Amino acid sequence: MGQVFAQETVNLEMMHRIKNEGMRNSQIQDLSFHLTDFLGPRLSGSTNLRNARNWTAEKFKEWGLSNVKIDTYGEFGRGWDVKKAYIAMKEPYYAQIIGYPKAWTDGTNGLVSDEVMLIEISSDADFDKYRGKLKGKVVMTPANLTVNPAFEAEARRWTDEELENRKTIPVGNMPSRWTPEQMAQMRTARELDAKLNAFLLEEQVGLRLTGTRGSFGTVFHTRSGSFSTDKKVTVPEMEIAAEHYGRIYRLIKNGKKVSIEAEIDVQWLDDDYAGYNVIAEIPGTDRTLKPEIVMLGGHLDSWHAGTGANDNAAGVVVMMEAIRILKALDVQPKRTIRIALWGEEEQGLYGSRGYVQKYVADRATKEKKGEWDKISAYYNLDNGSGKIRGIYLEGNDMLVPIFEKWFEPFHEMGANTITRRSTGSTDHVAFDAVGVPGFQFIQDPIDYGKGYHTNMDVYERMQFGDMTQAAIIIAAMVYNTSERAEKLPRKPW
Repeated sequence: MGQVFAQETVNLEMMHRIKNEGMRNSQIQDLSFHLTDFLGPRLSGSTNLRNARNWTAEKFKEWGLSNVKIDTYGEFGRGWDVKKAYIAMKEPYYAQIIGYPKAWTDGTNGLVSDEVMLIEISSDADFDKYRGKLKGKVVMTPANLTVNPAFEAEARRWTDEELENRKTIPVGNMPSRWTPEQMAQMRTARELDAKLNAFLLEEQVGLRLTGTRGSFGTVFHTRSGSFSTDKKVTVPEMEIAAEHYGRIYRLIKNGKKVSIEAEIDVQWLDDDYAGYNVIAEIPGTDRTLKPEIVMLGGHLDSWHAGTGANDNAAGVVVMMEAIRILKALDVQPKRTIRIALWGEEEQGLYGSRGYVQKYVADRATKEKKGEWDKISAYYNLDNGSGKIRGIYLEGNDMLVPIFEKWFEPFHEMGANTITRRSTGSTDHVAFDAVGVPGFQFIQDPIDYGKGYHTNMDVYERMQFGDMTQAAIIIAAMVYNTSERAEKLPRKPW
């Protein structure tokens, strides 16, 4: 391994040029504005996501990238747009309520105005208490929503000690976070909730209110309906801020009448069920190496209440800026550099997994396809807009000396942690799963964990200086990978 390290070289002049271009001519803020404020939330399959695909493809063409295309990976499902959403408490007094429709929920078919009924179901026997009494009604269920006081600032960076600890790999079986009894309780609760959903649909409930975690009006949003093409009907459902949900619940439990008015108007998009990725390239120039590929990317879709700023406009912007830097420097890479903006990541890595299935390999059968032995690496960014502090190697020991050398020019920027650890839940997993080196970077969390997937994931939460640092480092990593004599070493598959 020491011999590999000794052979690794870095073009320091190119590192200087990349830093200079990234810091002097950054387009980070402009790209961020367009992807968030201008294009808005980009829920999987939505009109806004379609607009974002078109806009990013046109930007790639404007920069002079090659082979720009909006490429389908196969079927995703139904698109869904919110046309109107409104909710307010009318009794015992008027109060605005912070709330958003759950994704892929059906609409209310006009304004719903009624008393809120508290439905308390703890066993199958409880259903009979409400049978025949809920048609057109607004209902809610008890929820244990705890809002903790904010004693400390939410934003934080990794300390040197924490980064050093991330290099440590636990040995042996990790203890489960849940006891067998807790797991059994969770399964029972899920089964009962599924029965409740079916019951509310059967009873033709007008609207269901759901509380979410979060504080200070932050709503963590999810989905209740399905994007499946089977078009199953759902109960109209709104998620509301924990503080507002708690107020309504306490009023009812204390015998006070609460009435609300609300409306959800949605549009289903049944004209195109396909999912898409946006692809663009800087073609390779070496006669032998140009068929090989270095990939970078992030997912273009988001959730629907905020504007998907840190999840994942930030990652998309950084990757777009990284390839812009290389194009602006007129880099003539030996290998082809390809950027991919993935669709439908939030619903299960559809875009990246679909790309891998179509072009790289079949994970189930281990059938290798055309790009399997051509891709040297895939670099991903999807943990907010915090600066890069290092990289996860997904257990690939052979990469340690290579990446340690490549990160040396960026130590003064705070990036020097190379860990063999793995991380999951984003698009690099699709590549690593078929034996192709795929990486996610270690990023400062800032306030990512308390703000993504919420109505407050917006432009104001983005860290532009950190994103500039990240784009510079990724441009350098991509360049080094493109120029290396050999593809990056792989784990067995």
